[in-house]
Amino acid sequence: MYPKSFQYFAPKSVKDAISLLNKLRGEAKVIAGGQSLVPMMKLRLATPAYLIDLNKIKGLEYIKAGRGVIQIGALTRHSTIEKSELIRERVPIMAEAASHIGDPQVRNLGTIGGALAHCDPAGDWGAVILALRGEIRVAGPRGQRTIKADNFFVDAFTPALKPNELITEIRIPTPPEGSGGAYLKMERRAGDFAIAGVAAQITISPDGTCKYAGIGLTALGPTSLRAKKAEEALVGRELTDEVIDEAAEAAAEDAKPFDDPLRGSAEFRRAMARVLTRRAVKQALSRARGG
Repeated sequence: MYPKSFQYFAPKSVKDAISLLNKLRGEAKVIAGGQSLVPMMKLRLATPAYLIDLNKIKGLEYIKAGRGVIQIGALTRHSTIEKSELIRERVPIMAEAASHIGDPQVRNLGTIGGALAHCDPAGDWGAVILALRGEIRVAGPRGQRTIKADNFFVDAFTPALKPNELITEIRIPTPPEGSGGAYLKMERRAGDFAIAGVAAQITISPDGTCKYAGIGLTALGPTSLRAKKAEEALVGRELTDEVIDEAAEAAAEDAKPFDDPLRGSAEFRRAMARVLTRRAVKQALSRARGG
């Protein structure tokens, strides 16, 4: 099937893109990599009257170290994040997560900003950004504002973006020494949407206790979720097998899975939340210890 006809715009600045969004509010869609929007348009699940292509805007594709943060431009491709030496050195969980996204075509064309704006509950970035306590910078007619990851994922395919706002940057606090992370994802086949996924990021103190824990859940609710009870089960404690099992059980309770005829029952997916959390925390702990 072919998309419904639309009018195409390719602004060369964020200001011009916002102006178009403001003028065409409710009738325009923004395209970056197009790996989510184009298939929806071909199936006519999305039928925008206007399409605003961001790829002519310079200066939105970058990865750089700021003061205590890693700054990632909204148009940065998944493959760029996967291969970035800065990411691999400072926040390797992001490189690991990027390698799980779709197939090479999706990773080469898709962007982190576009994926977050799409807000798919089965998208990989949401859980990782939550686990890292990231922030999303957005621009609109009234200037820029910052949205904490905890407040960004409102519902399925519903981010905390106004119709006339664009994501411009993702900011990730640089993990301190003694940190490690892991992103694990269960899927029917390589490149498929997740049955379940877990992002775990921890920091351990010199005495071996956990002083930071971030756990994000993929495809285990109406949107990306943060497993707060599981985090609380870890912080301030030595991460023994018993403590990790307790956190895994808490993550299963935090999850809000639903029955899916293709990817399993809610009961099965809740069980996978438990299994993947246990494995991800153990892997993150090993990496935090230098393994």
